[in-house]
Amino acid sequence: MSDRIPAIRLHTKSGSLAVRDGLVLSFFIHRNHEDTAHAIWRALQIYLRAIPPQSLGWYASDEGDMVPLDDAGWEHNRKQVLERSWGTAWIVELFENEGEAGGYQFEYYGRRLDEPSWPTPQNPATSVALTFPTEYLLTHGPEHFRTLALDIARELPFSFGYASPALLSHPGGWFAVRKQVQEMLQRYLGLDLPRLGETSRNIGSQARGAYWLTFLGQPLLSQLGGQETVERQLELPSVSVQAVDEQRLLVTLGEWPEALDTEKQPIPLSYWEMTRVLKPFLHYEEEVNGLPWDPIILRLRSHRLGQ
Repeated sequence: MSDRIPAIRLHTKSGSLAVRDGLVLSFFIHRNHEDTAHAIWRALQIYLRAIPPQSLGWYASDEGDMVPLDDAGWEHNRKQVLERSWGTAWIVELFENEGEAGGYQFEYYGRRLDEPSWPTPQNPATSVALTFPTEYLLTHGPEHFRTLALDIARELPFSFGYASPALLSHPGGWFAVRKQVQEMLQRYLGLDLPRLGETSRNIGSQARGAYWLTFLGQPLLSQLGGQETVERQLELPSVSVQAVDEQRLLVTLGEWPEALDTEKQPIPLSYWEMTRVLKPFLHYEEEVNGLPWDPIILRLRSHRLGQ
């Protein structure tokens, strides 16, 4: 299994760790922050119980400074999610390390979908991402991770969600090693680059792509034709389709997640078929401020998995 997700450590010129390998679990919710806040906080508690104690030690303050995540820090973030009623965005960023990439991270972007101050033609979604080092998967196994992802998913009224091998960094921290990041993304089509803030501004109720664990909820699942239609289109030995409840599905592509190394193996048929199913509702209009390549490259990554 270990060769399916490459061990990645990308350092800046000063020697700090900018990017490392891991897994990301993300959900996009086509609802306002106030309708999802308590569900988000419950999902965070499940995550905290699953990871080693004190794995999250820092958070980003309202001023953008890194602050120790002590009792006062936890209370600040609890109020940010559950009590603050004003504003157009609710942002919580919790980190393992202060200045370097870590395996454990929690990000939340709460939105008001009909906020008139949003620049058009943005189509926002409330969103959350939780990350894990690859070692967590290797220690506990894929079934444990899948069960944990399901437990978190059941708390959230998501439209779309996924779990994937990923390049983990502080938000924007990968830019210092952007050339290496670009090379990794062009070689490993199964590696995700989580950019929750940018994605949540525009994804609406669309899908971001085909992933090892692909969660389909409302309204996206209905747009795809419902559970029976999705099951019929994905009748492959390596694909399992499981109902989360009457309105939501989990599609699993293979027993283990894969980075999809294009230099060593063809893309599995399951990823081609999953992308084909999602293609009418794939999200291509993600902002790419600071990315070292043109937006067309992002689209080509999706098309290479969907043609």
